[in-house]
Amino acid sequence: MASKGWQHPYVNIFKHVRVEDWKKSAKEGDVSAYTDKTLKCSVFRIRGPVPANSYILVPKNSNQSLGLVGRYFYLLFRPTPGKYFVVHLDVAAEEGQVVRISFSNMFKEFKSTATWLQFPFLCGAAKDSVYESTAKSARHGLVGPAPTSVRWTCLMLDLQFTLSVYLNRCYSHLKSIKLCANMAVKNMFTSDLLLDPGVSFSEAKLLGLASSQGTGPIPRDMSFPVPKGVSWHDLYDYIKFPSEGTKLPFDSIQKDNPRPEASCVSSQRSPIREESRCVSLSKPIQDRVSLIQQITTSKSLSRNQTPVVTSIPERGVVSTHQKVGWLCHNDDQQQELACFNPHQLTSRTPCDTDESGVHVFVHPEDAFSKHGEESEEEFVCSPAPHPVHLLSSKETKQRKLLPDPILRLNQIIGFGGATTKYALWTRSGDAVVYPCHAIIVSMKISSNQQRFFIGHTDKVSALAFNGNTTLLASAQIGTHAVVRVWNYHKGNCLTMFRIHAHSLSSLCFSHSGGVLCGVGKDSHNKTMVVVWNTLNVSKGGEVTILAKAHTDVDIHTMKVAFFDETRLVSCGRGNIRLWRVRNGTLRSCPVNLGEYSSLDFTDVAFEEGNSSSEHLDDQTLFASSRSGHIFEIDYSRVVIRNVRRLLPAQQQHAERRDKQTFNTGPGIPINSISVSSSFCATGSEDGFLRLWPLDFSAVFLEAEHEGPVSLVSVSSDSLKVLAATSTGNLGFLDVSSRGYNTLMRSHTDTVLGFSVDGIRRHLTTASSDGTVRIWNMDSLHQLYDFVSEDNPCSVAFHPSEQVFSCGFSSGIIRVFDISSAKLLAEHKQHRGEVVGLAFSPDGEFMYSADSQGSLALYNSSEEDYSVIRVAHNMVTRGSEHAPDALTVSSDSRCLAFVGPSEYIVTIADARTLDELLHVDVSILDVESPRLDSALKVCFAPASTEHLLVATSANKILWVGAKTGRLLREMSKVHKHQCSSLAVSDDSRFLLTAGHNAVKVWDYNMQFDINSQMFIGHSQPICQVSFTPDQLGVVSVGDAIFLWDFLAHPVHSLTDNRSPLRVSYTSAPESVQPDAEASGVQMSTGMPRQTAPLPSSPPPQLNISTTDQVDQAFGSLSLCDDTPTIPTVPVQATGSGLSPGPRPSTSFLKVTELVNTSPLNTSHIDSFELKGKKPVRPDCYRHFIPRFKTSTVDLAAVTPKPGEEGIKLKAVIGYNGNGRNNMVWSPDQGLFAYSCGCVVVVEYLHTGSQRHLQGHSEEISCLAVTNDAQTVASASGGSNGSKSLICFWDIQNGTCRNTVSYHSGAVQSLAFSRDDRFFLSVGDFSDPEVALWSSKLQLLSSVSASGPIHDAAFSPSAASQLACVGSQGVYFCLIHTHGLDVDLKVQSVKAPVEVGDVELTALCYHMDSFLFTATNRGHVCVWDVNTQRCIMTWEADEGEIGVLLCRGNRLLTGSNSRWLRLWEVEAIQGMKPQEKVCNVEDSGTTVVLEQEIMLDGTTVSAAFDNTMDMGIVGTTAGTLWYINWSDNSSIRLVSGHKTKVNDVVFSSDESHFATCSEDGSLRIWSVPNNELVVQFQVLNQACGCVCWSPSSSKDNACVAAGYSDGTLRIFRLASSEMEMKLHPHHVAVTAIQYSAKGHVILSGSKNGLVAVSSPVNGTTIRVIRDHKGAPITTIQCVNEECKNYGLDGNEMWLAASADRRVSVWAVNWLKDKCDLLDWMTFPAPAYFGDDSPPPSLAAFYPADPSLVAYTGYGIEKELLFYSLTKKQLMKKIALPDWATCFSLSSKSQLVAVGSKERVLKLIKSSSGRFQDFLQHSDSLQTCHFSPSGMLLFTVAYNEILLWEVQGL
Repeated sequence: MASKGWQHPYVNIFKHVRVEDWKKSAKEGDVSAYTDKTLKCSVFRIRGPVPANSYILVPKNSNQSLGLVGRYFYLLFRPTPGKYFVVHLDVAAEEGQVVRISFSNMFKEFKSTATWLQFPFLCGAAKDSVYESTAKSARHGLVGPAPTSVRWTCLMLDLQFTLSVYLNRCYSHLKSIKLCANMAVKNMFTSDLLLDPGVSFSEAKLLGLASSQGTGPIPRDMSFPVPKGVSWHDLYDYIKFPSEGTKLPFDSIQKDNPRPEASCVSSQRSPIREESRCVSLSKPIQDRVSLIQQITTSKSLSRNQTPVVTSIPERGVVSTHQKVGWLCHNDDQQQELACFNPHQLTSRTPCDTDESGVHVFVHPEDAFSKHGEESEEEFVCSPAPHPVHLLSSKETKQRKLLPDPILRLNQIIGFGGATTKYALWTRSGDAVVYPCHAIIVSMKISSNQQRFFIGHTDKVSALAFNGNTTLLASAQIGTHAVVRVWNYHKGNCLTMFRIHAHSLSSLCFSHSGGVLCGVGKDSHNKTMVVVWNTLNVSKGGEVTILAKAHTDVDIHTMKVAFFDETRLVSCGRGNIRLWRVRNGTLRSCPVNLGEYSSLDFTDVAFEEGNSSSEHLDDQTLFASSRSGHIFEIDYSRVVIRNVRRLLPAQQQHAERRDKQTFNTGPGIPINSISVSSSFCATGSEDGFLRLWPLDFSAVFLEAEHEGPVSLVSVSSDSLKVLAATSTGNLGFLDVSSRGYNTLMRSHTDTVLGFSVDGIRRHLTTASSDGTVRIWNMDSLHQLYDFVSEDNPCSVAFHPSEQVFSCGFSSGIIRVFDISSAKLLAEHKQHRGEVVGLAFSPDGEFMYSADSQGSLALYNSSEEDYSVIRVAHNMVTRGSEHAPDALTVSSDSRCLAFVGPSEYIVTIADARTLDELLHVDVSILDVESPRLDSALKVCFAPASTEHLLVATSANKILWVGAKTGRLLREMSKVHKHQCSSLAVSDDSRFLLTAGHNAVKVWDYNMQFDINSQMFIGHSQPICQVSFTPDQLGVVSVGDAIFLWDFLAHPVHSLTDNRSPLRVSYTSAPESVQPDAEASGVQMSTGMPRQTAPLPSSPPPQLNISTTDQVDQAFGSLSLCDDTPTIPTVPVQATGSGLSPGPRPSTSFLKVTELVNTSPLNTSHIDSFELKGKKPVRPDCYRHFIPRFKTSTVDLAAVTPKPGEEGIKLKAVIGYNGNGRNNMVWSPDQGLFAYSCGCVVVVEYLHTGSQRHLQGHSEEISCLAVTNDAQTVASASGGSNGSKSLICFWDIQNGTCRNTVSYHSGAVQSLAFSRDDRFFLSVGDFSDPEVALWSSKLQLLSSVSASGPIHDAAFSPSAASQLACVGSQGVYFCLIHTHGLDVDLKVQSVKAPVEVGDVELTALCYHMDSFLFTATNRGHVCVWDVNTQRCIMTWEADEGEIGVLLCRGNRLLTGSNSRWLRLWEVEAIQGMKPQEKVCNVEDSGTTVVLEQEIMLDGTTVSAAFDNTMDMGIVGTTAGTLWYINWSDNSSIRLVSGHKTKVNDVVFSSDESHFATCSEDGSLRIWSVPNNELVVQFQVLNQACGCVCWSPSSSKDNACVAAGYSDGTLRIFRLASSEMEMKLHPHHVAVTAIQYSAKGHVILSGSKNGLVAVSSPVNGTTIRVIRDHKGAPITTIQCVNEECKNYGLDGNEMWLAASADRRVSVWAVNWLKDKCDLLDWMTFPAPAYFGDDSPPPSLAAFYPADPSLVAYTGYGIEKELLFYSLTKKQLMKKIALPDWATCFSLSSKSQLVAVGSKERVLKLIKSSSGRFQDFLQHSDSLQTCHFSPSGMLLFTVAYNEILLWEVQGL
């Protein structure tokens, strides 16, 4: 029981006890073995008339225990037909009690006592048998003798679940098993994995099942045989308890329903069962809320279901006439299902990435992208073929939310985003194409019908059409700009590619579409011009770069000449340039501007009336400038023909358009120019679109806009002129009719909130641009525009009247009557930003809330909206809950909001604001390391009595609106926090928004796939909601998205079009009647004075107020529907055409796959796209680096050699996760091993160490040359880089050379016998064998078809080597031809006699034999010459991972912990056999000489030439010295296997203590750093440790805190535990002796600090001030407290995770403990995926009146606070958040560790610092010794000891 690692992945119980020997097991009665015809193997048959008299008992003696800790128990058996059977399992609980779990088909009903659970067993029958039909229909009489057709059964029992639910006990281990008659049994085993017997190993690899995911196929020796082409489930039964089916009786063991879709109630749970599965919080925290109720959480059993590997469709435009695939996303079950049109797919296999990956649909011709929510990386790709995707049977069985898709993007209100300079006419002039943030919109001007081009992941910055508008090019903003080329008419993306530039601001196609030009900025911020060849893009060809240029010239606009694709023209600040592409180069010449060289040119345009056949002499170029000049340039002569200037005039249009002089004043800036054959259009900063004749004699038509005109474009027929403004308006001027049509208006900043008038289908929106606008939801026309100097925050429509209210950042509430354009009321009760505004559904009341915590109630039935009540400190402070901080129940009775603190949700009476109920969401998850706070609240329809709460932990909670009980919770709702939520009126659907995505959920969560996810927004979504008619959805953020909601009406749910019959319920079945709800607390009406801490200060807002009511809005514009523009200027404010039918467009939907991302598919053929994801091999021998979330800080600066402030003195421990990561050369005395990223060279005779430092990641393996002069070490790459192999000169400790070759980790290294060759092998992700010369030149490389586990050179033949892996053994021969070297490889499969195995290790024997080991414990002997296996024998029960041969002695090391020495001399006399034989058959004797059991799995070994002595490394982190001559073993190096939580020096520095997650506490001696004693507590983690103040060795004690809330005191002198205390009920997180040792202070995870006596163990007092947040630090110092005005001789401090620090003055002998100071440090909300940085505090050693603090806050810094002056004295800025820090008692040094793996040594007085990067993971602990001379740092299990030199 000391280590349970040997039990993973499973324990074969019959093999474990050797049941056939009946020594460790017992049999009674008629027990016999026979060969079963079905299973084709030997099984045991237990028979007898009385089941209790015939049985198999394991173990034999009742005082013994199996000690099997696996959670799941598997029994492979077949009940005897017509008979009864009984099985008894004795299970030990952690509390020490033994519980018997029995099941039998004799039991009629479920029975339970405190020590015995009896379950009826319902025998299943063969498929389609009479009994099966009867059992299905009868529903009674199911318990009884087994039917005649009963089948072999695999039964799985979840022992942990059974004990937890039925007896409320924690499962510890399985003690004994008794199998009673009548049955046949094949075997039984335990495992922590949820295994599927119906999945083979090959299928498991295809599906990606792995033990790391907690699932996988059943072990081969436990599997039932299945003939080819037959399903496992057709032959056998698989029974799981608890069952996922719904058969009755529920508390019974029975076969699950294999087809859940066949039953209309298959997703429902029995109420009886759900009650038994509730988890009750028995000790609610009383002082956190004003009303706390017992909260019952229904947690469904997690099912380890695996994502179905399917093809990933491409993403692209979704047009009206297309059907696009959609990806269904399931958050609650963590599985995905793809279902889409197979003709639009390209087969791809997902690969691993971090959690932020999102799969995006693109179209078939589109390219692939690695797409995250915040990063984009795309490449030029060839079009891919269209293989048909066939849905697997597993996919079709998934029950999902229907219809799919359930949302369809209908319309978008918005224009621009990154630019308003681009809007394009189609060739026919019937449609306009423009960008709206990340989406490209094509709108028909006759009907306003929109279709969308979707694929960009950030805002679109440029657009371009070719001449006939068949090709559309688009670019998006970002560090690396992405360009897409679309087929405009079909709507699909033809290709996309990345330009290595940012700020791509201009795109232009040539007339033919064969050339595309782009302008951006390169990494040096220089202008970069790129010209691409797009001639073949529409035919499937690739895009190539014709030319590229980097220049210092500013370019604002660039265009390709329509008459010559090789000629371009550009303009910018101070220049107009003509360009030409010739011979792959791009050259330019400037136009001589003379006196105009300082002008800023904005646009250029050719006079396109001339055909391309005419000579260049006739081509004219026009250019516009910000000074109002219009230049007419002769293209061929590169000279200015004419210059005209647009000047403001006293009388409009009176000025002449001839050339002006410069002394007439400033001109009107012209932003855009467009020239047709008959006229020229200009758009200027004064808001005018002007049409000129080509001689610019006078304006003949103009239109005035509301903002500067940023774009003009004349249609190809010259009949219409498109105009766009920088204020987001888009429209066109009809030249013939002189009428103006507004196509689109938009907000110019983020849309903060909206409200819908369902009666009139109006939509009102509030935006950061300072406007409130009202829109027609059908025509998209803007009806009203309210402008104010005060920023609007929140809006709400009256439910029936044409009235809306608006809240502003100043706190003012204004109510407007739209019909009369009248201000009805203005209220100034609020002092902060309005964060919530709502009407009651009946229209009688209005509510508002502000960021200062005030809540107001208004009477909306009266015209003046009088104030009824204002309550202060009701709502949580801050603006993060805007704009919908308030929610009103549908029956208008209740109002809910977050407050008075962020942790509490309050439900109040909607008519009086009296508080009815408080719910504290922070205590619902007691295991969470961080406090959960509420973000959003939303009432479900009143019939459900549900309130939904979105929390900061990314959860949604269903809370009873009347009881406050937690009814249900759903986690991982979005990747980021949920920003808005809404429930449909029929309670069938839930709508959520998170970051840039919208999700629709099944409200009752009754499907396998309960959600669908939709993207399109390029910024976080501020609000989302259903429309009042429930036929649409509105989401706002960057723009306004209007969606069609396609859910089936209730009456059509059973339509034949739906593949599933779904039963919807109005309330979840898990809800239990609340018989124990206490009365609600009513408010007294008095305003609350203070809100509970902790809370962060609200953001500081720049408030602007408007005092006069009549100036509430600067302007009120009403838009006329029929405006016209005469020959004189008219303000264009109309938007004139009625809408046609709304387009049936679809929208992009994505799914998030766990640990997957799209492939990087640049130039990858279709065969590679179909490749499978590499699967980790089924053997421990293969190196898998420990998972890390930390990354190396590339900005860290290490000190120069010789100037280091600290020097690495010792490395404590050995990395047991490595493989062959220890080398020993006994002749030369070299001994080296790895720990983390450091190679430790240790001198055994002195114990001193030398450290080889050059890696940044975990080292996987080592190798040494035969002369022991060079050591090679390998580690994986970081941040996507390749692995690193370092070659070290042992004499001077320097790195001689490095090699980076393998893309994954390095599995094995080897030097040849003569050191001429060096071999490196990649891991399973890149199984490549690389052969290097002694000068490290790559000679040859071979890629294997499967993972390779080990490789070795022949000790005799220098040209021979061998490798072993999943595919067998590879015999390799090195052929040298002059300077060329080839590696010839012959692959041979493992012999069939050993089964389907992995060959895990190998070693040569003599000249002609090779030993290989398997993962099943076999050793195979191969003849090297014939390459045939000649003999095998079973050398171990487990997997053999280490083989070593010296002379005639063979060493095997395995995961059974046995190290065995074999005598193999007899093998030399073997003759080649026709077939492989085992030891017994061959007559050859292989003798087991000696064996020894170690403390873990063997991972490395090195022995002398006679195999008498050697060193062996294990996974426990131990290096053992083994001496076979006297059969002894000595620990050379000891280390922790799991995470080290604390390391502390004793006061005299003679010892130090370490504690770890595996419950071990170790005491080490100084200075030799040897392990003195180890205290092990099973099944508990040791979280903290401290030494007693006594320096005497006899009196020295160590106190440690454990995860079960206990403290244990150990005395060093006796090496025994002296006392066990239990002051806490949750994990202990901090512990410290008081300064004089009178008491022990301990802090726990729930924030309580206990003061305990080390003498008698009693708890003296409990300090509750930090309750609710884990204690992170406790420190005690000797300090007289008179200076602080308190009586005390000691001080101590405690810091908690909520950024609070308390300092106390104490005198323990007088029982005095007074609070001296309380510090709370503010911080913004934390949005990271992990926990926020810890809050840490410590007394300054030289002056205890100073307290140092660091933690999550506004800035990354180390703070020094004075207790005497009550103020901050000093701040030290930090580049990264600190995860640990320590203050030295000398030299004013501070050591700070971070998640970025950096140890920073800081001089606190000067701020000088040095960085050290010797750890391979984030630092979690650092401690200076009491003297300050030594420093400990810890990262996971790496302990480094430093000698402090000083800065």
